[in-house]
Parts: sequence; C-alpha cells; structure tokens
Amino acid sequence: MLDTLQQTLRQALRSLRTSPAVTGMAVLSLALGIGANTAIFSLINALMLRTLPVSHPEQLLQVTMDSPQFFSNPLWERIRDRQQVFADLFAYGRWRFNLASGGEARYANGIFASGQYFDTLGVRPALGRALTSADDWRGCPGAAILSHGFWQKEYGGQTGILGKTISLDGHPIPIAGVTGAGFTGVDVGSTFDVIVPLCAEKILHGETSNLDIHAAPGNYNTLYAWLRLVGRPKAGISPDQATAQMKALAPGIFQATVPSHWRAPEQQRYLQRTLVTNPFATGLSYLREQYLDALMVLMGIVAVVLLIACANVANLLLARCVARRREFAIRMALGAGRGRLIRQLLAESLLLAGLGALLGLLFANWATSGLLAILDVPLDAAPDWRVLAFTATLALLTSVLFGLAPAWRGTPVSPYAAMKSNSRDVIEGSRFNTARALVAVQIALSLPLVVGAGLMLTTLWKLLGSETGFAKDQVLLASVDLRNGRYAPERRRGAYLQMLAKLRALPGVRAASVSNLTPACGCASTRELALEEAPGRTAPVVAVDSNLVSEGFFEALGTTLTAGRDFDAHDTPDSPSAAIINQAMAKRYFGTDSPLGRRFRIQKRNTMSDPVEIVGVVGDVRYGSMRDTVRPIVYLAWNQDPEPYPMTNFELRTGGTAPAVLTGAVKSAIAEVNPAVSIEFTTLSTRVEESLSRERLMAVLSGCFGALALLLAGIGLYGVVSYGVARRTNEIGIRMALGAEQSRILRMVLREVLATAFAGVVAGLAITLGLTRFLTGLVYGLAPNDPSTFCLAAAILITIAACAGYQPARRAARIQPQAALHEE
Repeated sequence: MLDTLQQTLRQALRSLRTSPAVTGMAVLSLALGIGANTAIFSLINALMLRTLPVSHPEQLLQVTMDSPQFFSNPLWERIRDRQQVFADLFAYGRWRFNLASGGEARYANGIFASGQYFDTLGVRPALGRALTSADDWRGCPGAAILSHGFWQKEYGGQTGILGKTISLDGHPIPIAGVTGAGFTGVDVGSTFDVIVPLCAEKILHGETSNLDIHAAPGNYNTLYAWLRLVGRPKAGISPDQATAQMKALAPGIFQATVPSHWRAPEQQRYLQRTLVTNPFATGLSYLREQYLDALMVLMGIVAVVLLIACANVANLLLARCVARRREFAIRMALGAGRGRLIRQLLAESLLLAGLGALLGLLFANWATSGLLAILDVPLDAAPDWRVLAFTATLALLTSVLFGLAPAWRGTPVSPYAAMKSNSRDVIEGSRFNTARALVAVQIALSLPLVVGAGLMLTTLWKLLGSETGFAKDQVLLASVDLRNGRYAPERRRGAYLQMLAKLRALPGVRAASVSNLTPACGCASTRELALEEAPGRTAPVVAVDSNLVSEGFFEALGTTLTAGRDFDAHDTPDSPSAAIINQAMAKRYFGTDSPLGRRFRIQKRNTMSDPVEIVGVVGDVRYGSMRDTVRPIVYLAWNQDPEPYPMTNFELRTGGTAPAVLTGAVKSAIAEVNPAVSIEFTTLSTRVEESLSRERLMAVLSGCFGALALLLAGIGLYGVVSYGVARRTNEIGIRMALGAEQSRILRMVLREVLATAFAGVVAGLAITLGLTRFLTGLVYGLAPNDPSTFCLAAAILITIAACAGYQPARRAARIQPQAALHEE
C-alpha cells in the first residue's frame, strides 16, 4: 500500500510539472488563502491559547472577586495570612517607573510583586537571584529584578550590574538579578522591564502609597484596588475545591477590611463580595476584551477568502481535466478505472494544498509581523505546534474541498465516454456549466467581504470625522511628574502655576492650561454629587464624570463655551467653589432650565462639601472611546484645589507651529522651575489615532481581504470566460459566417458574463444579510445592513465581472469564420 501511495504521489508530481502555469496559479491562490487563515489564527493562538512560559501553568489559579477584579493591599494581606488553599500565592500590580531624574521622562514597564512571585511561577533567574519572601516586608530597602530584554538594552548584558542601583521614580533601588530570556511576565501582550517587591511601593510613592487605607484628598473611596492574586493550589485540591474554600473564607476577610469611613451603602456592597478562582494557564490580557470580537470576525473573513481561493483552484483543475481528456481516454483504454483516475487527481490536489500551505506559512509569518506592527503590542505570535497543526489540517481539508468536484466531474465514466469527450459534446458543456457555477459561488462569497470592507472603512472614516468636542490638531500634551522634584503637597499648586505662566509666555503658544485628565485618554474620574433642588433642599446623590481644569482649558482644546463664563484668576482656594458642566449634564439634570447659578454638593467620605455653583456650560467632549456616548461631566476649578496630585497635564495650543517643535522649549521652561521634574509628550491628534487602533486594524485587514476576494473572483471569471470562448470557437465562427456582427458576438458573451455575475450577487446578498449582524458591535455611524454599502459593493462586483469578461469577449468578436470552420 505504501508503494502504491508513493507511486501515486510521484505520478501526481510529474503531472503537475507538465502544466507549470496552472500549478503556479493554484499554489499562489491557496498560499494567499491558507496564509491569511494562518496569520489570523496565529494571533488568536498567541492571545487566547498559548500557555504561560512557566512551570506547570495548568496548575495556576487566579483568585478574583465577582466585582471588581482587583484587590487592595489590606485585602491581599488578609487573604495571604488566612488562606489554607494555596501552597504558593502572590499578588502583583503593574506600574510605570520613570528612569529619568529630570527632563523628558523615560518610562520602564514595572511590576510590584509580593515575595512568592517567582517561587509560585517556578521561574529561575539567569543572573543573580529572584525575589523571595525575605525581600517583601514593611520597611524593606527594595530590590530590583530586571527582565532579560531590559538588561540587554540598558546595560548591554553586563554581568557586573548586581549590587548597583537603578533609579525608579527618583529613588535608587539595588539590582538583585535578571530573569531568563523567555520570561515576559503573566500579562499576555505586555512585557515588563523591572520587578520590585510590593513593600517598595511605599519607598517610591511615600504619602500617596497604596499599601494602606488613607484619606485621599477629595475622594471618600480610599481603598485603592490595584493588585491581582495568582496561586498554585496545594496537592490534591481541585479548582472547584479551591473556590469553595475561598468562598467560605470570604465573609471574614471582607468584614475585617471594610473601611470604617465608608458610607453604609458602600460598606454593604463591599461585604456582599465573594472570592472565586479561575484557571490562569494562559495568563491575563487586556487585548482579549479589546480585540477578541474583531479577531473572530477576521477569522470568518479569511475563511471566506479561502473558500473563494478553493473555488478558483477548482475551476483551474476542472479546465485542466478537460485539457487532459485524451490522456484519460488512453489510460482508461489501457485498463485504468475511473476510481484510479480520481485518486490520481486527489493526490495532485493534496500536493497543491501542501505546496500552498508551505508558501502560506511564509506569507503568514510576514502578515503576522505586519499585524503586530499595526497593533503595536509585544505579542509573541511565533508559530508553535498549534499553528502548524492548524495549517496542516487546513491544507488537508482544502485539498478535498477544491479537488473532489473537479476529480468527479472531470473524469469520464467509461472508455467510450472518454473517447467521445474529444468532441465538444454535452459532457464538456456540463463541465463548463460547473465552472460557471463555481464562479457564481466566488462572486456570492466575495460580496460579504466587499460589504464588510465598506462597513469597516466607513466606520473608521466616520469616527475620524465624528464630533469630539475639541479640535485635535495643533495641540501638544505634556504630562508632568513632580515626584522627583520632592514637593510637599501644599507646594505643588505654586509649582504648577509657575510652569503654566512660563508655558503661556513661550513663542508660538496661543493658549495653555493645566488639567487632571485630557480628552481621548480612555480614562474617567467619577464623583458623587447632590444637586440642590431649592436652597437648603438637595436631590438624591448622582454619579457623574469629573475633571479639574484651569482657566484657558476650553480655549486650548477648542471647546465652545455655550453659556456663562470660563474659570478665571478669581477662582482660588479662598473663593466660593465654581464649576462648569457640559451640555449632556445640563440636559439630563436641568432640562430646558438654565443651570447657571444652580448649586450642588460633592460627597466626601461621610460628609458633603460646601456648595459649588455652576458658572458655565460647555460643549460635550469625549474622554473615553470615540464610540462612547457622551456622559455628563462636571469641570471643577483646578486652581481651587489646595493640594493637587503630583502628576498632571499641560495642554498647549500652537499658533500654526507643529506641536512637536515646542517640546524643547517646554522642557527648558519647566526646567527653569525645577530641573528634576519629568515630562512626557504626545499630541492630541496622536491620542485620538491611538484610541482607534482596533478600528484601523479592521479597516486595513477587511479592505485587503476584500481586494483579494475581488482579485480571485476576477481571475476566476476571466479564466472561465476564456475557456468558454475557446470551447465555442466553432459555434461563434458559424454564427459570424451566417452574418452575425462583431458587436452582437461581444454583447452575447458579455450577457452571459453578467448573468453569472448577477446570479452570484443575488445569492451573495442573501448570505451578506445573514452575516452582517455579527458586525453590529464593530460598526459606527451606520447600520450593518446599510443599503448604500450593499449597492456599492454589488456595483463593484458587477463592474469587476464586466472588466474580467471584456477581453475574452473582444477576442470572441474577432474570431475569423474561415479559421474556425477549418478547425472544425
């Protein structure tokens, strides 16, 4: 049997060599289809399926709550001391460490981790030592473990760095070790540069440390949740048992850690939480929630592309079978049965699919690199056994998919039929009809891809042109970190005001301001307000987004002040509190009444603030995603905050100067106030573009795959029409000999082409209407079944069909009757 298989494969290889053009076209079509599928699957595999590069990742469990997913440090310490489920358990939280001691910031991706981090994961250092429980105690001096990549980049792989210090947020921390090259942490799609023990958070952040419950200025909710918990259960404890034991432990844990200064409703919600465990073999990733839906849709798109490629190859093989009818006749006359011919053709299909898969892997590797560049994330998407198995399975399935129909329809049922097929009889006409049907299928499958591409491109275009409430061009954003400047809380406001004055005096700056949050940051700060319904009588507390901004903020952003006034120099900590609200808040809580002069109080711990008066109304600004519905926002006077946060933002609108040109002048101006202060720059337009990364990915890829579908369908149609013209040369010659004009022949061929195209479009419309509902969460500004997009896509396909059929139609119209009749 093995000898027979080898002989069949050798004969198939020899046969493919005799028609290099068909073989090359088939392999290229399959490579594009299989490669596209492999590329998208590689991303899904890297993001969802690949296990962490640690010891026995399948044993790891994450401890979570029903809500939220993060733990405070007091809660973590209580769980660590009371739990009996895990042999090893650690907590970790991500942070950005500033490596610069002044000037433009240089950030390193950091992790605060408890002492059992490396022991739990079973990760060993490549140099020095790892963190242990001995490193993690209150009042510790700190120790830094560098990632292998950071060690190579920053220190050139020097082994003498142990014992030296690294500056993190302006504090020297001794370097204790370096991790191995293969370990990048437990957050998929994110890497780390430095790991320090959890106790070192107090060294770096001082009075703003998140290790304990403390009274944060202006916020009653001071139990900061920022840690994730991961552990390895003791031998014999299953995940279900782990969850059951943690649930039993939960009431006492939450009772012991509830903040006493919280109001009763918040305490009650806190005490109702419970603890559960989840598998952690594949780690965590924010990319999963952000891109999973998009990747699933793309997987469906590339599957359709592969089906179109298969139909294209099936047509090529069917035409090749017609060209080989004499060969089949001879082989059957010599005793070969139809089954033997079918096996031979399927072997050829398997070889084509194998070659397409090999070339597809190369294409997938290139495409995956391009996708990661678009995503701009450090995701390891190198092919592993899953990717290779997926590609091999795909090659096997496609070989059957595109090879079975040509093998069945292209082989004669008997030697008599084989001899008769040398004439252009009804059998050959049947094969031509099969080829036309396959082209109609290609067009039908292409329509949803073209429609999807149109929807995604329109979505991106609409989001880029959507009303954001600000003018994104010509705005430089400078994030300032005062912690290296060693400012006491009461001195920060004065330092910020000095910097703001110097920035406003810079040449080329039209307006400058300071704020806690900037637009399109994907962030929010919520406050609970009690609106006064009448003097001395307040309504129930409502939660709204908030931002602290200085005078000139709305001018710097190009946001319209629709009523009242902006903040000014008279809004100080000693003056009555003032606020400006957006139109969404004015409409929701005041309806058609003017909100100017109305007052509210802010919830602070167990008390309410003094009354705050609304002095202005501004247009709506998007702080989260460009897709988000605008929510009510209250702007509070930044100048009235006596102890602002040590990190803040400056917004500078330029007068025609490119924002990036100002970075040097901004650094110099801030250095005049304090050279130790660190700065990070971006532009508002860049911030908006970054917020649309998923939409840009979908637009680019759906556009590319839609174009590929059009190309494959066009090539398939061109081949079928050319074959049909060649098959009907005698018929056309007779028609012309009987007086048919060239224009009539041209119209006849194009009419058949357009009939096939229309049939495919009609079928494609039904398919597309059923599939576009899966795009509901991805489109913006239009419906998934948008009629204009459907009509445009159908028109494009029909135009492509007409273009593909025109050249063969012209060739048919130029057939010389004498030559055609002589051939007959």
